[in-house]
Amino acid sequence: MDLRAALTAHRLVAIVRGDDPEAALRTVLTLADEGVGLIEVSLTGRDALSVIERAREALGPDRPLGAGTVLTAADARAAHDAGADFAVTPALGEGVTAAAALGLPVLAGVMTPTEIVTARGQGATGLKVFPAAQAGGPAYLRALRGPFPHELLVPVGGVDEAAARAYLAAGATAVGVGSPLIGDAADGGSRSALRERARAFLAAVGEATA
Repeated sequence: MDLRAALTAHRLVAIVRGDDPEAALRTVLTLADEGVGLIEVSLTGRDALSVIERAREALGPDRPLGAGTVLTAADARAAHDAGADFAVTPALGEGVTAAAALGLPVLAGVMTPTEIVTARGQGATGLKVFPAAQAGGPAYLRALRGPFPHELLVPVGGVDEAAARAYLAAGATAVGVGSPLIGDAADGGSRSALRERARAFLAAVGEATA
């Protein structure tokens, strides 16, 4: 898949992590039904690989589906075999290099300018600025844009609707959102509430994009 084009077009990555595999799968499918174009399933969730496999089967081959928290070469291979077509890491290392070697575009976890330069050398397609809130929020993202005007910067960590607008205004390519969007849906919580949150985030991203 063309992760660069997808991030630029959709500007929102939903991060699904849950202890209930059935609920996590329902969450992925509900988000897709609401029009969330980029969804990642964190490998730290229970039976995450099975969730990815079943979601891939339900969504078909053309809907982007990622694996998150890819730390090792084994994680990258397992994600690839399960049907993920992009990988997201919390840091640099073999998860990045192995996924890239398998042909998976990678959103690699970075915090500092040095790590951004290193990520380029490891084959990353885009950069997950994490944890974004603790790093300095939208002001920090804006500062990174100065020396790295052409990088795909995707802040993750503490991104609510207001922060999503602020990050996109500061130059983020997209935002990655976990619990402020997912809530307790991946643990069996309300799908109707999930739909409401998804619509609110899509509206916020749409306003920032317009």
